[in-house]
Amino acid sequence: MTTPGATLVLLALGTPAKVGARLDQAAAPLARALGLELAPPLDPADPQTSLAVLAAAPAQGARLVPLPRDPGQGLPAGGHWAEALGAWRQPVLVLFSAKQLDTGLPAATQALLDRWQVPCAGLLQWGGGWDGEQRRRDGLPWLGWLPQAGAEPTDVPEPVRLRQALALRLGWLADR
Repeated sequence: MTTPGATLVLLALGTPAKVGARLDQAAAPLARALGLELAPPLDPADPQTSLAVLAAAPAQGARLVPLPRDPGQGLPAGGHWAEALGAWRQPVLVLFSAKQLDTGLPAATQALLDRWQVPCAGLLQWGGGWDGEQRRRDGLPWLGWLPQAGAEPTDVPEPVRLRQALALRLGWLADR
């Protein structure tokens, strides 16, 4: 249900240790739920080379590529990943833990992505309970959520819904 050949960079926010841990736990289940191949992580220190490699190989099929660095964190040579992602017009998915929803981080992240014109395919919640009404009130492009390991089977959303939401969002981005 996703766009053929779509490469989506998976972002998470926080300290390097928290970003790495969140991506290590969530990337594989998220890729399965979205019907995407999970690609090796990007080099967090070299956005230009990493994004050039992604752009040079678009025919590898639909895939999810984790970025093990907060996209707003400054780089030693200046700039940050958000700026590079926008310059390359690289679509992203942004993963938030349930605890991060108690902050303004989702709205601030969306503002950062908008500022640098990064195509945001959607926001995803990892773990916790899903409050669809609150997410609609946020006014942000939420796709849905995935439970962490050990969640009750009745709490697991249908992957088809996430795939449909992603396909709609990618279609919307393509029309912009």
